[in-house]
Amino acid sequence: MPQSPHLNPIESKPEQEGGNAGSEGRVGFRGLFENKFILGISLFSTLGGFLFGYDQGVVSNVLAIESFGAKFPAIYTNATLKGWFVSTLLLAAWFGSIVNGPVCDKIGRKVDIICNVVIFLLGSSLQAGATSPVYLFAGRAVAGLAIGSLTHVVPMYLAEISSAKIRGSLVSLQQLSITFGILVSYWLAYGTSHIGGTRCAPQISYTGALLNGRPTFDPYTDVPPGGCTGQSQASWRIPLAFQIIPALCLGIGMLFMPYSPRWLVEQGREEEALEELSRLRRKPADNHLVRIEFLEIMAEVRFAREVMKAAYPNAGPVRRIINKYLVLISSWPKSKRVIVGCLTMMFQQFMGINAIIYYAPTIFGQLGLDPNTTSLFATGVYGIVNMLATLPAIVLLDSVGRRPLLISGAAGCLTCLAIVGSLVTVYGMDWPGHAVAARTAIVFVFIYDVNFSYSWAPIGWVIPSEIFPLHLRSTGISITTSTTWLSNFVVGLVTPIMLDVGGMAYFIFAGFSLAALLSVQFFFPETKGRTLEETDAEFGDNATNREREHMERICRELGLPVRTLLNAL
Repeated sequence: MPQSPHLNPIESKPEQEGGNAGSEGRVGFRGLFENKFILGISLFSTLGGFLFGYDQGVVSNVLAIESFGAKFPAIYTNATLKGWFVSTLLLAAWFGSIVNGPVCDKIGRKVDIICNVVIFLLGSSLQAGATSPVYLFAGRAVAGLAIGSLTHVVPMYLAEISSAKIRGSLVSLQQLSITFGILVSYWLAYGTSHIGGTRCAPQISYTGALLNGRPTFDPYTDVPPGGCTGQSQASWRIPLAFQIIPALCLGIGMLFMPYSPRWLVEQGREEEALEELSRLRRKPADNHLVRIEFLEIMAEVRFAREVMKAAYPNAGPVRRIINKYLVLISSWPKSKRVIVGCLTMMFQQFMGINAIIYYAPTIFGQLGLDPNTTSLFATGVYGIVNMLATLPAIVLLDSVGRRPLLISGAAGCLTCLAIVGSLVTVYGMDWPGHAVAARTAIVFVFIYDVNFSYSWAPIGWVIPSEIFPLHLRSTGISITTSTTWLSNFVVGLVTPIMLDVGGMAYFIFAGFSLAALLSVQFFFPETKGRTLEETDAEFGDNATNREREHMERICRELGLPVRTLLNAL
């Protein structure tokens, strides 16, 4: 086993007793620009979030393109198949997020990202070149496996290479990357939908079901024998193939990115860990702050290992993985953390945001806009609003707090969804005769987007990363991430069916918004600016004192100033 690098005991300096090594520099978003190397790595790594957002958005426009319907008429016309087309990726992503925890602990964050990029490239290629539904669904499943894994490992990698004071901003950066991916997918698909025209066969009149009093495209009767004479298959193949480009950039770029110092320490590769940390902080390895941070990492890893070994002394490798999950349900305080984390991620999906992202052109078409042109344009505008409304969270998250934003966001979503649902129920059968009601419904869909984007969109990823004890954080986040994908799967599957039943979908999402509001009001603690000890007190966890004493002993043995690490925890 490699020997630990020789580090002399570190003298505690008065100016550093109030914080850890990572506390150097500015807090939050401004702190990102103090270390350009970290900023560059972060922006590059969040391409994983971009892929997630892009795939979320691109599927909605592809499903509305007539040449896609001509190639896959069953998916285009059957609400159940359409739901499975969307949800196959989500179900695979759920599985990927669960199994990726032990995998990335074994092979490392960097290698895990590269491997998942290769898997994603295969899935994207199958989708873009699909000649039958089998290839299309297989591509969705393979890509989903990679996306689920990436949403687990990328935020963890960012957190482990960053300093403590900018981790919250990095989470917001990840969310911005997701919304930017959605935005790019909307406008790219809108542009490519005009390749060869917006109609499959302009010379053939529509014979499909009436929508807002007008017949719609029927891929079984409105396509000439030789296929579309207008809109090209490139209109949907290009958007599906485009995601290969950022995936390639991510995979190739990660070859030159540093390993996670924390993971290297966990593997006993401590000299390499110190070298990588020095590279990340742009300071020599013997720099006082670098040495303190390195010892912090060693103490954290040792603490996590010893806590689990004390609880389960005879456990083997597989049993140790299982035990981390069992510990999270071993007492009410820890179970409450799991419940809060899972409820946060569940409400994030069941409040309806991804239903609108996945089926935006269909929804805007049902609200009276032209399904071939105007609804796709409105979807692109929706993507812009979605991204811009996320920006306030970067500032408000650490000043206003989590609970106020979640409560106000849920109240706003509830109001907007109830209004849209009522308008659809009353006027949905005759939008041309009630133009004002149609425009009002569209406006409230956008207002809903604003309310969700500054609150539940970014905070849904923040809270799970704050509520779990250090030695259970990775396991806890894997559970909450899998909850996201499972909820996402259900929403993607049932939404096209619910949209066929008047305003029911909007009322159901409004009901979940109300449940989210009440849950935050009466069940969720405020985690803004809380130390681990204060968070434990909020959850009624009495283990803090014992763990604190354990950590103090480890710090003394390593020659690390005790207050340095305890304040970080």
